[in-house]
Amino acid sequence: MFIVTGGAGFIGANVVDGLNQQGETDILVVDNLKNATKFRNLTDLKFADFMDKTEFMENLKSGVFNNHPVEAIFHQGACSDTMEYDGRYMMENNFTYSKVLFHYAASKKTPFIYASSAATYGASSTFVEHPDNEGPLNVYGYSKLLFDRYVERILDQVESPVAGMRYFNVYGPREIHKGKMTSMVNQLHDQIRDKGEAKLFEGTGGYGPGEQRRDFIHVGDVVKINLFLASAPLKQGIFNVGTGQSRSFNDIANSVIQLLGKGKITYKEMPEVLKDKYQSFTEADITRLKNVGYDQPFATLEAGIAATMEARKKLEG
Repeated sequence: MFIVTGGAGFIGANVVDGLNQQGETDILVVDNLKNATKFRNLTDLKFADFMDKTEFMENLKSGVFNNHPVEAIFHQGACSDTMEYDGRYMMENNFTYSKVLFHYAASKKTPFIYASSAATYGASSTFVEHPDNEGPLNVYGYSKLLFDRYVERILDQVESPVAGMRYFNVYGPREIHKGKMTSMVNQLHDQIRDKGEAKLFEGTGGYGPGEQRRDFIHVGDVVKINLFLASAPLKQGIFNVGTGQSRSFNDIANSVIQLLGKGKITYKEMPEVLKDKYQSFTEADITRLKNVGYDQPFATLEAGIAATMEARKKLEG
């Protein structure tokens, strides 16, 4: 059995889909469907069971899973709202919950692949997995960094695969339920499709209007990396998960405009609440990922956007 937490969410549902494509259906999906629209991410997927996060934790602590060998845990469940200011809620979801799962997996020698974030780097301009480059700008990034450091402190005592994936800007299908936290690829597509206009921020951090740059990675590539890191031989550590190439928001908008055959770009001032928390540039150093043997090519931004829109048409009808 495979366990996918956050399995009704964006990356989690795509991991379930990736397992399905490998012929795996003995999957337990764990999620909180308080946001009921997430159910749409599951309707075309095959899995053995679904549990609410609370029920799952109760069963985990009571030993229910002792008689059900778990091949791997893909821990994607988290509060991913970077604008959430309830630190207690964030730490409970992203730190405490993760510790319980980590220790369970380690005790069973079960591969444990979990979602970290590039938000751990904050305003750094160097994106290498090292403490000198870490400085989160919000409690979300801090919760992810704290768990990364917790894992690293005791990793030498663990005899099974453990991989923390510092996701950069992931985009793709199955994320529409995220609302304001949906990737800019999907946000800009919908803006141009519905209103004929992409609204980007004016220049910040030394970058011109719309020229702020991020490392955008298609969720299909993220799934491949998840599955790779869960496989033998033993792989452990914190890994950047990006393409290693930054692209601008203007690049996204222009790609969507070309795809739809209409639209224009306008620029707006950045809200004050974001100015001291905004990353104007990210670009993953993926040396560590390559060093453990990951050598698959990444989708280009243009190809990824086209694939995302095609997949959305199928999923949304």
